Amino acid sequence: MSRRGLSMEEKKTKMLEIFHETAEFYSLKELEKIAPMVQSVKEVLDDIVSDGLVQMDKIGTGNYFWSLPSAAGATKQALSSKNQKELESLNAKIEEVNADIEEAEKGREDTPERRRLLSSLSSLQETSSSLKDELSAFGAADPIKYEKKAQAIQVCKNAAVQWTDNTMTLLSYISGLGSDIEQVKAQLGIDDEWEDVKT
Repeated sequence: MSRRGLSMEEKKTKMLEIFHETAEFYSLKELEKIAPMVQSVKEVLDDIVSDGLVQMDKIGTGNYFWSLPSAAGATKQALSSKNQKELESLNAKIEEVNADIEEAEKGREDTPERRRLLSSLSSLQETSSSLKDELSAFGAADPIKYEKKAQAIQVCKNAAVQWTDNTMTLLSYISGLGSDIEQVKAQLGIDDEWEDVKT
């Protein structure tokens, strides 16, 4: 029967035992020699350093690792305290949310009156949706679209009247100066079909 390898947690435990039994400082190469039963020493070290169970410091060109039993206990205590505070904060938030839910549910008790109103609301929403579908089928006959088009036509009409008045004023002024009005009309592109032009 083949021997199964160590799990990551077992590897971490073995590595921590080495540190705590010797209370020494080690380089990565030294640990790889001391802990042959733990494959991928670097990976295990990275894990326990990130967990805060082993400290690492760069001295010169090398990295040195250590973990003292008292420091490990203090680290675990600090982590436990942090987790406890986080748990208390989450429990307070849960209580707050539950209180908000209870407050929101007030007035929403399932009564015959509420069921009747909800049914009425549902029916009105269906009617509204149906009427909107019917209105969209008429397209151009939509009163809102019709009103917008009527307003746009009025703006265009007012602009046309304004430009016609301006042109008439210009022609009147030019006529008063003694210029040939027919020549001016030809230059402006005004032909005999212009109904409002009076010379």
